[in-house]
Amino acid sequence: MRTLESSMLAYLLNSAWQAPLIFAAAWVAARVLRRNGAAAEHRVWTIALVLEAVLPACTVRPSELLGLAARIFGAGARGGDVRVTVTQGAALAHPSLRPTAEILAVVAVAYGCVVVYFAGRLAVGLWKTTAIRRRAQRVFLTGAAGSTWQRCCRLFGVFDAVAAVSDAIDGPMTIGIRRKVLLLPAEWQTSLREEDLDAAIAHEFAHMRRGDFAKNLVYEVLSLPVGYHPLLWMTRTKLAESREMVCDAMAAKAVAGRDEYARSLLRLASILSERMPARTLQAIGIFDANIFERRIMSLTELHVEVGSMRRMATAVVCVLLGVGTCASALALRIKISAPVAQSEAQPAQHSGGVRVSAAVMAGNVLTRVNPVYPPDAKAAGVSGTVVLHAIIGKSGEIESLVVVSGPAELQTSALDAVRQWRYMPYLLNGEPTEVDTTITVNYNLNR
Repeated sequence: MRTLESSMLAYLLNSAWQAPLIFAAAWVAARVLRRNGAAAEHRVWTIALVLEAVLPACTVRPSELLGLAARIFGAGARGGDVRVTVTQGAALAHPSLRPTAEILAVVAVAYGCVVVYFAGRLAVGLWKTTAIRRRAQRVFLTGAAGSTWQRCCRLFGVFDAVAAVSDAIDGPMTIGIRRKVLLLPAEWQTSLREEDLDAAIAHEFAHMRRGDFAKNLVYEVLSLPVGYHPLLWMTRTKLAESREMVCDAMAAKAVAGRDEYARSLLRLASILSERMPARTLQAIGIFDANIFERRIMSLTELHVEVGSMRRMATAVVCVLLGVGTCASALALRIKISAPVAQSEAQPAQHSGGVRVSAAVMAGNVLTRVNPVYPPDAKAAGVSGTVVLHAIIGKSGEIESLVVVSGPAELQTSALDAVRQWRYMPYLLNGEPTEVDTTITVNYNLNR
């Protein structure tokens, strides 16, 4: 149970600082790729959303990834020298915290309640969407609207969609995963101009062609663990903005062109703003002022074709930026260690054990056995730091030794070696006393 609680706290702390790092990198990448088109921007924000949700849960370190890559490509560490250094004190390369059991329990319960709240809100939204779909009445579009429907089916390759009207909505929306349904307000068939209805239908067909309903559902579920973070909300806003621009570009090709499509969006915005409070953001995305303004500008501004070399160069820059961001996030990841039972980790404290500075204990070592690098870990390219908590008895022998943190493949090697160490008895007021200290074993692969 404590392991689960420590994992939850580690995810919470790491997501708190990694989300801003990922958002900043995504914002820079999106700016660099803006001239490559809305699709490139949308991919950036999609990757950013996934990383903000997944990266805080990753425990692998960059050195381990490099070792794995070297093994895969046949240039592993088998032929390299191995250097093992041993120091006293806490590890600085891989931050680790050890909160009390009470703090872990409180944080785990609070964080769990937040996740349950967002999950409940998602469930309510799905229930309302299902209810709207159940009450909607299927219609067969005729006349100009029917011709538009048939044309969009052919252009977008969506042949299993159906149309329905509903009194519960004030703007168009597309729902469904396997069987897609385009919902329209009941009066739209008779009240809209032909070209405006064409634009609305084409835009929703673009969403159906992309499978945006299913994708958005996946994004919602993926975002639950980090749904508390304001920058995740901003990431999703950017994702929605770029998604609508991608659908606009697809829809404009299916109707009378970009200019006419932009005019239709403006007329739809004028009509809907008179009838509908801004309480519902439908798939057409009209009621977000920032998104809508940029969409119109993107449709009407002069487009300059970007050369293939420039596209490739900007893509390479963004990939390098993303790799550097992920490597930094993994290298600086905060580790939360589960509390160790008093009887197991610190038995000497009951008999007066004292905490001694690392520098003093390093000078008291009489016999030091150097750890042996495990062959399997070496072959797999596993490196890192093993932190041990030690109780040194009055005679200078190690009486208790437990692992605080470190790669599982290296822990046994570190324990076997350090158990054989012998210290000069530490004197307190002229009397030998037990010592509480930390020993750090660093495993490094030199290539």
